[in-house]
Amino acid sequence: MSARRLQTLALALLATGCLAGAPARVTGGVTDVRYWSYADYTRVVVELDELVPTDVRRLAADPGHERPARLYLDLPGVWVGRKYEEPIPVKDGLLRGIRLGQNTLEATRVVIDLDRYDRHRLLLLTGPPRVVVDVYGRRSSAAHAPAPAPGATRLPVALRPVRMVVLDPGHGGRDPGAITPGLREKDVTLALARRVRPLLAARGLEVLLTRDGDRTVELEERTAFAEGEGADLFVSLHVNAAPRRSLRGIETYYLDRSHERHTVRVAAHENGISPAQLDSLQRTVAGFRISEVSEHSARLAKAVHRELVGGMQQRYGGVNDLGIKKGPFFVLFLSNLPSVLVEVGFLTNPDEAKRLADSRYLDALAGEIAAGIVRYRDLTAPVLAGRRP
Repeated sequence: MSARRLQTLALALLATGCLAGAPARVTGGVTDVRYWSYADYTRVVVELDELVPTDVRRLAADPGHERPARLYLDLPGVWVGRKYEEPIPVKDGLLRGIRLGQNTLEATRVVIDLDRYDRHRLLLLTGPPRVVVDVYGRRSSAAHAPAPAPGATRLPVALRPVRMVVLDPGHGGRDPGAITPGLREKDVTLALARRVRPLLAARGLEVLLTRDGDRTVELEERTAFAEGEGADLFVSLHVNAAPRRSLRGIETYYLDRSHERHTVRVAAHENGISPAQLDSLQRTVAGFRISEVSEHSARLAKAVHRELVGGMQQRYGGVNDLGIKKGPFFVLFLSNLPSVLVEVGFLTNPDEAKRLADSRYLDALAGEIAAGIVRYRDLTAPVLAGRRP
C-alpha cells in the first residue's frame, strides 16, 4: 500500500475514533483559538504549544458558492486531532467561521471562511506562541456585524485630528508585571490610567482604557481594541524593573525598524519573552511599512516625554531622564496608529517604589502624561487645519 493511501486510511480511522494520539514526529498542539471583530477588520489568533513556520493562502469561492472564498494556512508539526470537530462560527459580515482539522498526520490546517475580503496580514508571535491573521474588508450586512466605529473610515495619520485616546494599563490579571514587596506593576499602571482619563476628558478628548479592572488582556487584544474603537492615539503605561536597584528614571519608547542595545531587557520583559527571542521579532518588525506611523509616534513620544520628565523634575528631585528610545514591542507594532510605551519609574529602586505607592506622586505623573498628550494634539491641530503653529 502506498504511503499516501496509508495516510488517508489513518486520517479516516482518526475521524471514526479508531486511532488516538499524535504521531511521534508531531511536537506541538493547538491550545486555543480566539477572534475579535471590529469595524473594518477581524483578528484571528491561534495559540500553539510552540511556534511553527507558516504562510496564508487564498482560495476563491467554488462554482455555485457551495464553498465560500477562504484563507488557509498549514501548521507543520502541530496535532489538533478531533479537538475542533465543529467549525467556530463568526458570522460578523467579514468572516463566516474558522475551521481546524488534521490535514495530514503531521500538519494541522486552519481554514478561515470569508464573506468579504480586501487584504490580510500574518503575524507570528511568541510568549505565548501564536499565529495572528488580520482580515480586512468591507463587511456585508450580517446580523452580527459590529456597528461602524467612529474611525471606520480612516484618514491618513498626517491628516487625522486627535479626538480619541486609548490608555493601556500594562499587564493585569494573571500577569502582575514587575513586583516589589507590597506593590505590583499592574496595580500602579491601572491607578495611573484612571487618573489620566479625567484629565484628558476635561480637555475635550474621548478616553478609553484597554482594561478598567484587574483582568488579563492579551497583547494582540489591546491594539485591536484601540483600532476597532477608532482611536487616534495609543499610550501604554508601564513601570520598569532592573537587576541593579540603583537604576531609576523615566523612559519613553516608540516603534522603529531598529532597536537600541540597551532596550533589549525592557522589550523582553514587556513582551513576555526571553531576550534571545527578540531577533525573530525584529525581523518581523522590519517587514512592515511603519515609516508613517513611526514618524508620528516619535513626535508623540517627544511631547509626552518632554512634559513628563520636565514636569516631574520641577516637582521632585532625583528624577532621571533616561531618554526616548526605539524598541520592538508587540503592543506597539500590532498597532497602525501613533503609539508609545511609557516607563514611569523602577519598582526595583527603593526610592521610586516608595514614590509610586504614593497617590500624590501618581497624581503628578498623570498630570504630566496628560499634558504631553494634549501638547501633541495641539501641535498637530494647526497643521491639520492648514495653519502654521
